[in-house]
Amino acid sequence: MEHPIAHDVEKHPGVGNLLYDDTGAVPGESFEYGDSLYARLQRFAGKLRVEQRGIERVPDDERTDTSYTNIGSMWLAANMVVTSFAIGVLGKSLFYLGFVDAILVVFFFNILGVMTVCFFSCFGPAFGLRQMVLSRFWFGWWGVKLIAIFNVLACIGWSAANVIVGAQLINAVNPNVPGFAGVIIIAVCTFVVTFFGYKVVHAYEYWSWIPTFIVFLIVLGVFAHSGDFVNIPMGVGTSELGGVLSFGSTVYGFATGWTSYAADYTVYQPANRSRRKVFLATWLGIITPLLFTEMLGVAVMTATSLNDGNNAYQDGYNASGTGGLLAAVLFPKLGGFGKFCVVILALSIIANNCPNIYSVSLTLLVLGRWTRLIPRFIWTLVATGVYVAIAIPGYSHFGGVGEFHELHRLLAGDL
Repeated sequence: MEHPIAHDVEKHPGVGNLLYDDTGAVPGESFEYGDSLYARLQRFAGKLRVEQRGIERVPDDERTDTSYTNIGSMWLAANMVVTSFAIGVLGKSLFYLGFVDAILVVFFFNILGVMTVCFFSCFGPAFGLRQMVLSRFWFGWWGVKLIAIFNVLACIGWSAANVIVGAQLINAVNPNVPGFAGVIIIAVCTFVVTFFGYKVVHAYEYWSWIPTFIVFLIVLGVFAHSGDFVNIPMGVGTSELGGVLSFGSTVYGFATGWTSYAADYTVYQPANRSRRKVFLATWLGIITPLLFTEMLGVAVMTATSLNDGNNAYQDGYNASGTGGLLAAVLFPKLGGFGKFCVVILALSIIANNCPNIYSVSLTLLVLGRWTRLIPRFIWTLVATGVYVAIAIPGYSHFGGVGEFHELHRLLAGDL
């Protein structure tokens, strides 16, 4: 392919003058030209097969991801996680809803919430641009910087909150494991996946939902067999209305929160992709795990009402939050295998945080020219360090279940 901008890279090397084709796309090899630190880092990344592209438009000849299942499995894994289960738990614990009304809220507000994610996922193949770059068309060059700042805060905040949940689960299995150790284990694993970029993120998410789904089926089976489900009656009056709207906004915020990342995970799809199929693959990938895990969380949490709250479920929940609740379901019946299942759920946080950390590295590149002087994969490392620094003290500060749920409400857009 000939490039309209004349530039002899042998005589005048430099990464500041990237080569563009007639569609404005940047060929992948352009990132390695020159002797600057940026170019040397990119060449090193290339040897490791790390994704080097940042927010530059992806050329048509580099869009080799032709699988619709890659789209669906990406969101399936990111939402088939213990964090989604924890959102369902909030229906009773924080908003005091009954079983049926909480289930209805989960169903209808998720249906609404995922639509924007599905819609914007269709723009990735069409334009070959990342979501924050696409947002310039709506908010302008300067306006999108404010949106990017909010997105960075959301990515870092959710990553910290999620990893705290994972650390709680590990602590429920072995109280001798300190919270910071659980945080670091999950964060390092997430960094390894996101460091390598788009292909490795998709490859990990393609398979990682399977063991988590199996464990959730085990939780469902054990809990159903226990007979501890309580059909908590629906409330009435203004308090019920307030609870429904508050829980609904939390559910909606959790579902629609992926919108600011949507096109990032379809950008390597060919431009001739069917928009209907991209929309459907995204919809199935998100709605299926959200409904399943959140409804399961609603159901399991009803058991805390047994004996007016004097039961193992409530005790476990008070002690370790969601981790303690799951431990109360699995440990008495399954023993050591139940602990293994809880560890699997703790590690599901990796799949949940991968979109956050991969996309935050791209979002940072939108803030200004100076941020683009640092490669995407370095920003991944920086973002990981920041949310770990927040999560380690946060694990102790949000030790109270009520305080931690207030954090979830804030991140989901309820406050």
